[in-house]
Amino acid sequence: MIEATAADVSRAFEAAEAAFEEFRRFSAEKRAVFLEAIAEEIEALGDELLSTVSSETALPIAERLVGERSRTLNQLRGFAALIREGSWVAARIDRAIPDRKPVPKPDIRRMLIPIGPVAVFSASNFPLAFSVAGGDSAAAFAAGCPVVVKAHPAHPATSELTAGAIVRAAGKTGVPSGVFSLIQSSRNEIALDVVRHPLAKAVAFTGSLRAGRALFDAAAGRPDPIPVYAEMGSSNPMFLLPGALKERGEAIAQGMAASVMLGGGQFCTCPGLSFGIDGEQLTRFSEKLSALMENAPTPTMLHAGISRSYEDGVCRWSEIQGVHAIRSNAVAEANKQQTRPALFITGVGTFEKHPELSEELFGPSTLVVRCDSPEDLNRIARGLHGHLTATIHGTSEDLVQYASLVSILESKVGRLIFNGFPTGVEVCPSMQHGGPYPATTDSRTTSVGTDAILRFVRPLAYQNFPESSLPLELRDANPLGIWRLIDGRMSKEGVR
Repeated sequence: MIEATAADVSRAFEAAEAAFEEFRRFSAEKRAVFLEAIAEEIEALGDELLSTVSSETALPIAERLVGERSRTLNQLRGFAALIREGSWVAARIDRAIPDRKPVPKPDIRRMLIPIGPVAVFSASNFPLAFSVAGGDSAAAFAAGCPVVVKAHPAHPATSELTAGAIVRAAGKTGVPSGVFSLIQSSRNEIALDVVRHPLAKAVAFTGSLRAGRALFDAAAGRPDPIPVYAEMGSSNPMFLLPGALKERGEAIAQGMAASVMLGGGQFCTCPGLSFGIDGEQLTRFSEKLSALMENAPTPTMLHAGISRSYEDGVCRWSEIQGVHAIRSNAVAEANKQQTRPALFITGVGTFEKHPELSEELFGPSTLVVRCDSPEDLNRIARGLHGHLTATIHGTSEDLVQYASLVSILESKVGRLIFNGFPTGVEVCPSMQHGGPYPATTDSRTTSVGTDAILRFVRPLAYQNFPESSLPLELRDANPLGIWRLIDGRMSKEGVR
């Protein structure tokens, strides 16, 4: 890997800015063809890409990477379909009323336009789907924004291969070369240089709270602050209600163990916390979960830094008085970055006394908290900081009895799950992958699904412009056939 310099960062953004004026005026069809060409070029890399990713991350090809590649391709093609249809620009038209009293009403038309060059930071745990050509880049390209990617140092060869696919796609579809650049560096200063560059207009990041907050603060400290859309992880609390534990406590334990172990616990949606009312049913659940975790295999972590951080966290939690720690009996080979899964069990008093127990412990671990009453569950829920998800396991009767818990959790998360598990994020238009701070820096946005495009646009209103100078999306005849809000009514009709 060639370490980039500050001068390289400047050249990348200067090229992006030079390409922006042309690229932003590409038709939706031309941008869609570019996105589809990227998908085709990535697909053409075949086994070379998968084997390279696996060698750099230890992620299994068949069980994981084939699926992640498909997700990456589907994201690119999904955004192509979105912009071809066109209604995402949220066109609004309020026609003039020249004879309105006491003052005439002007003709005002508004739509979303691209914001400018976007800085994308690759994630360590998704070397394809949240990386160089992942969802952030796809959304920015779809919006009409050039992209400067800061690759993750854990998979430089994978990043280069994917970058090559984007460059070839750009060449084949007539996209200006400055629309995409790749920055490779392991130095924190370069990451900050990317965010602070005056030509950067927005930042997308997936990673740790510490790194995400550093980027956010750097962006806020600029002479012209820019938005940072940082997804920084989550403990994804689960609430195990009495009816569900009585009906299927062991099945919930099995599903939870599988969710914790998925991907070696290295998903931001790993269920790291669970709460239930103490008693026979919760005891049986805990015993089953303990047995499953004791017999769990040792996963290989993505890189040594994650492995060390996980083991440090397990040691800290294990030393807290009142916390019972259970580790897998499997043998971990440290030279292979393997770790032993862990389960922690404690009471509500210890949990509330030690705030660090509510923080994310990134890796194959989870904490079960024994509560004494429904009031404990509500109090715990009110005290939670922001998370990506919360899960409720219950019956219909439980939901009636614990309606206040549901209401509390609605203000704490971006996705509320009933009788399921948070891992496995469906890529679809209704998905919300974001939540209140510190899960993300902007809970109004999502990094998964087609609404991810809205992070990289801004509204622009045209007042009293002649028809011939308006964008196609705002012209009277509606030549693109998109949905528009005309005088307060959704319509595909032209303006008469």
